[in-house]
Amino acid sequence: MTVPFVDLPAQQAEIHDEIVPVLEDLLRSAAFVGGPAVARFERDYAAFVGVDHCVGVGNGTDAVELALRGVGVGPGDEVILPANTFVATAEAVSRIGADPVLVDVDPASLLLDPDAAARAVTDRTAAIVPVHLYGQTAPMDEILAVADAHGLAVVEDAAQSQGATRNGRAAGSFGRAAATSFYPGKNLGAAGDAGAVLTSDPEVAQRIRVLAAHGSARRYEHEVIGLNSRLDALQAVVLSAKLARLEKWNRSRQDAAERYAELLGDVDGLELPSSRPGNDDVWHLHVVRTDRRDELAAALADAGIGTGIHYPTPIHLTQAYRGLGLGPGSFPVAERAAGRILSLPMYPHLTADRQERVAEVVRRVCAGTAGG
Repeated sequence: MTVPFVDLPAQQAEIHDEIVPVLEDLLRSAAFVGGPAVARFERDYAAFVGVDHCVGVGNGTDAVELALRGVGVGPGDEVILPANTFVATAEAVSRIGADPVLVDVDPASLLLDPDAAARAVTDRTAAIVPVHLYGQTAPMDEILAVADAHGLAVVEDAAQSQGATRNGRAAGSFGRAAATSFYPGKNLGAAGDAGAVLTSDPEVAQRIRVLAAHGSARRYEHEVIGLNSRLDALQAVVLSAKLARLEKWNRSRQDAAERYAELLGDVDGLELPSSRPGNDDVWHLHVVRTDRRDELAAALADAGIGTGIHYPTPIHLTQAYRGLGLGPGSFPVAERAAGRILSLPMYPHLTADRQERVAEVVRRVCAGTAGG
């Protein structure tokens, strides 16, 4: 039995009959940029997260950049973010001329450590970007306390947390703004690149709309230097269909996480993820840790089981950010995790028999028996 790491065709099959006639109408109308489909999705996703405004944009990286610019971060400012994140978080900071200031992560969750963030604040710090990694909400109460104490903006990177909550409040609703990605593999994924910025501040929302439209609120009148980043109507149709199923799909992910806990909870040498008290996590990724990571990944691949590593190299050790001057040992928690983490298959349509096949191989490798 083969087990894919993700199963996007299963999601598409579930929405196919619903979206085809809508897409055909859209193609006939040629309303490809903006229009009712985009407005409808923006309204519904804002309501889902519990904010007043959702601005659809071209992709998740643009969303982080626009959110930062929308709250006033610019050249020469410092932005605190975790060393354990996808490079896009730091990339967006660099693209606006600000300086990424990396900090280590909590050893239990691998999410931004609020105490490390507090120690990193300087007189140039303008914002903190907590990343809700793996579908788990960062410790926002503590992060907001740090931000409030120093007068900093909080911009959430909520690309992996659609539907996650902390103490009943949705990821993406805590900060002054939040960015999310609808890359196809996300919990809420488009049929291509797409993203959004979320905020309850009407001035921030308007600023982001202007920035995302070449710095123009009115055609051919350009107030600032912006960029071209818009959510197209075809993607909005797909996202609306999936949004209607997102709560059900997230429950399926939670059921799968519980099943992994039952199947693998007693395996020596394997550390399973756990939820922080107050979190309702949505398991975008199911990340285990083991000192035998490479051996386990190879055995799973040989058995036809897909895995991933999120992420193999902390930001400060990538070639792109060598200029930060931060070598090995700078962030020991993130660095040690990078050599031990492995993402097991996780998606809404993951069946029990597939998980049992994954567990069979994991248990065999961790027990030290080869082959089979």
